[in-house]
Amino acid sequence: MRTNLIRRLRRQTGGWDGLVGLFIGVLLLGLAVLGPLLAPHDPNAVDSQRVIGAPTIDFPFGSDALGRDVLSRVLYALRVSLAVAVASVLISLLVGVPLGLISGYFGGWLDTVVMRPIDVLLAFPALLLAIAIIAILGPGSVVALLAIAVIYLPILSRVVRGSVLVTREQGYVAGARARGASPVRIILGHVLPNSIGPVLAQASVLVAFAIQIQAALSFLGLGAQPPTPELGLMLYEGRDVLTQAPWVEIFPGVALAIATLAFTLLGNGLSARLAVRKRLA
Repeated sequence: MRTNLIRRLRRQTGGWDGLVGLFIGVLLLGLAVLGPLLAPHDPNAVDSQRVIGAPTIDFPFGSDALGRDVLSRVLYALRVSLAVAVASVLISLLVGVPLGLISGYFGGWLDTVVMRPIDVLLAFPALLLAIAIIAILGPGSVVALLAIAVIYLPILSRVVRGSVLVTREQGYVAGARARGASPVRIILGHVLPNSIGPVLAQASVLVAFAIQIQAALSFLGLGAQPPTPELGLMLYEGRDVLTQAPWVEIFPGVALAIATLAFTLLGNGLSARLAVRKRLA
């Protein structure tokens, strides 16, 4: 039964890459959710006796320049980083999918009205656009979340629109129109279910990039603010003691790399599965 489950999951995720990405992603999400229960110490507790302390049994990841437990801070930082990344992509999906559906299905002047402002957003480099938004609204995790959502909105809208342009020409859509189905029913019952696959694959990859952007913004002082544990902020705070206490940088960096790798592998696997389905269609 276990072998059959693994085969089924591997098939659904597009191969070993997607399966490994799914496994690591679920593991990281579990660590993030259970962080307060798993953390051995208070992540913000300052201990002058443990300043840049080396890893021990009680402090497996060592302690930072303020004597705070690095393991506890990494667990809490995963919560912040994953929450911001996943929430930003979800917001982009909630806004971008309807816009792409409307633009792709109806076309014409409505397509122009919807897509031209989105094309303007695409003209700006992602990180520069995020910094501009944060400069207007002020730093913080919530503002960083909204900034990343704005960055991804045009990308997901364009992916949805492209998929809808192909789907709306299929025979089953023409048949639904011939039976007198309303546009809303056609979009929700036929177009959306057959167009959402590429969007989900793209969204998984964007979560990986969102984790990196959130870390970069926090490293620049524009994302999470001290003393909030966040992977990019931890890298920033540990840069001054890198030669004395490399563990302060290594463990947050490894956590950031693993989280990025997990969602990238999952997105690549889903994309591969979609490519196989297209060849078989």
